[in-house]
Parts: sequence; structure tokens; C-alpha cells
Amino acid sequence: MKKKILAVALCLSLLTAGLSACSKDAGNNSKDANASGDSLKKVRIVLDWTPNTNHTGLYVADKLGYFTDAGLDVEIMQPPEGSTTSLVGAGGAEFGISFQDTLAPAYATDSPIPVTAVAAIIQHNTSGIISPKELGIDSPKKLEGHSYATWDSPIELAIIKKIVEDDGGNYDKIKLIPNTVSDVVTALQTDIESVWVYYAWDGIATKVAGLETNYLNFADYGTELDYYSPVIIANDEFLKKDPDTTKKFLAAVKKGYEYAIAEPEKAADLLVEAVPELDKALVTESQKWLADQYKAEVTQWGYIDETRWDGFYKWLFDNSLIEKEIPSGTGFSNDYLAD
Repeated sequence: MKKKILAVALCLSLLTAGLSACSKDAGNNSKDANASGDSLKKVRIVLDWTPNTNHTGLYVADKLGYFTDAGLDVEIMQPPEGSTTSLVGAGGAEFGISFQDTLAPAYATDSPIPVTAVAAIIQHNTSGIISPKELGIDSPKKLEGHSYATWDSPIELAIIKKIVEDDGGNYDKIKLIPNTVSDVVTALQTDIESVWVYYAWDGIATKVAGLETNYLNFADYGTELDYYSPVIIANDEFLKKDPDTTKKFLAAVKKGYEYAIAEPEKAADLLVEAVPELDKALVTESQKWLADQYKAEVTQWGYIDETRWDGFYKWLFDNSLIEKEIPSGTGFSNDYLAD
């Protein structure tokens, strides 16, 4: 799952310099050669991290021909070394996968990156803190006295501080260990006592590995922490010039995610077929867990609630985590979603 790097590199030079688009194909080699001719409109979507079940709907739409049926030839691109948000803003791809928290610096500036979130992939924030069950960290306060692997981001640490102090704990008693964990299962079995994870991937990975854990889901500790993670973003100039293609793209993607909701095991097979290096057991269990999360209680896949979107950005500004206040309604649109 995407490792959180909240200090988004704005890479303003990309906005003026010629950009050679990242062209490494993320398993997107299934289109029939005869079906991807000149009659299809070419668009690109760049991932946020290596392929995983956050991206299943894209691969399903590709494998089952939903993109072709919509008149599109879609390239699924591996993420760049820098920021996906900056790449999309600079026109290196029409669409990308990002997160509401990492988008905040892109909007809280006098020169915002020209991107807009056009769909929520998962309806609620399913990230949080995981720890071995034997440590007894079943509430935020109980993080006191334990180590936490941090990538040392101000937003990350502010969220940890909030949930611990709201629970009556002392944030200063947490042992912060700078560490970008790449293998949560191994980390929890060695020297790491707690770490931020996206449950659908790393949390499920601990279950597949047979580890017993406690999990503190951020969204359970305040509506302001129930932000959108992840989202599909689009280049603003592309949205302005070609709204119809955006609508066709999102309609096909919606079909992909709705297939994953209805047929999680078949969707898992399609993802593994496209990206064979993935662990099938992990993908299958993750896909089954996410089936109830993509839409959750809403009827329209991709819908973004303005109150929740604005609430998170207000919390960031009120806690001096962004330099400028982000005006209400900034950075997202439901206008391109299929009914």
C-alpha cells in the first residue's frame, strides 16, 4: 500500500518544463491489439504506489473491456519517483491516484497545483494504527510507553497526537522511531510496536500471516479524520477541455469497482492476472474486505461529501498544519460521476 509521504513535492518546474511521461506499464497489457486502434481516445492514469486492491477497479475495467466499450485506450502507469499530484498537474497524465491529506499542500498555496479530485475510490478513511495484540494497545491512550514507527510528517504526528490526547493520554510518552516501514508483518515481529497502515492491505497482510493484532481506525476518533483516502484526481486543463472523456472514463472505472464489489474473488483473480507478482492469498482476502468499503453506505460509487472534505481541511488549518486556509468546496467535484 502506498507509504505515506505527506510533504508533497510541488515540483513547480514541471509546470513549465517539458515533461517526459512515465511510461512504465503497470500490468496494463491485456487490451486486444485490434481494439486499441486510432478510433480509441488515449488517456493515462498514474498510480500512487505499486498495484494493489485500491486499484482493482482500473484493472477490471481494462481486463473486461469496459474502457474499450467507452471508446478509450487507457494506460495504467506506475508512479513516478516524485509526486503523482505534480505529474498530473503538469500534464504528464490525465488522471492519477492521490489522497486528500497529500493534496492539502497542493491547494493551500498561492500557486495551487491544477488538479481536482473527481472520485473517491473508498468511501471512508480505513487507515489507522496497528500493533501486536499482546501489547494491549486497544485504545489510543495505551500507545503511551510504546514505540511508533514514524515518517515524521507534521500531519501524521498531529493525527496521532489528537487521538491520544482526546483519549486522555500523554502524546509525549510515545517513543517515536523514524522508520519508513516497507514490510509491516516483519516489522511487527521485530522491533516495531506500532505503525500506521492502510488496513485493506497491510492489516489484511497480518491476518494472512496469522498475526493477532489490535487496530485503531482513525475515522472512529473524529469525523474530521474521516477524510478521503484514496481518490482519483484529474488535470484541470483536461477537465476543462474534455469533460465528456472524463465522464466516460469514470463511468468505466465505476463499472470496474462495482464488479469488484459484486464479485470480489473474481476481481482478485483479474488483478493477479494483470500483475502476477502480487500474492494471490493477500489480494483475495483484501478484495473481500474492501467489497463493503468501496461504496459503504452511499449509492453512488465515487461520491465525495463536501462536509467531510471541508471538515478535514478546516482541521488542518485550525491546527496550523497548512499555511493557507482552503476555501470550502475546493479541490473536488462530483460533476463527472456516472449516476
